[in-house]
This record gives sequence, structure tokens and C-alpha cells, in this order.
Amino acid sequence: MAAYETTRTAPFGAISIFRFVQSLTEVTARFSAWNDARVTRKALTKLSDRELEDIGLCRGDIELIGR
Repeated sequence: MAAYETTRTAPFGAISIFRFVQSLTEVTARFSAWNDARVTRKALTKLSDRELEDIGLCRGDIELIGR
């Protein structure tokens, strides 16, 4: 039975590129979450008080839902 040594160092710059891509992905995810919350708040703001009451909300709850 043969055993192989699989530990190698990463190529030059690979870790830096990985961290850059990872941070870019995180920024994109945060922006997407912020935009979804913004769209939700905007849609809820357009509803009347009666419509908000039908779904169990009041005007003060709109800001909490967006967070």
C-alpha cells in the first residue's frame, strides 16, 4: 500500500486572490440583503393602515421588518 504526501504550499498569490474573492462575495451578499430590505420597506409603506392591519402589522413595525 502506498502513501502519498499531499501537503503542498499554495501557489504565490493564491491566498490573496481567494481572500479578495471572498470579501467581494461578502460585499455582494450584504448589498443584496440591504436591497431586499429596502424593497420590502418601500412595498409595505405603500400599503394602507387597513391592509397592514390585515397582515398583523402597524406603521411602526415596517422599520423593524427591514432590518
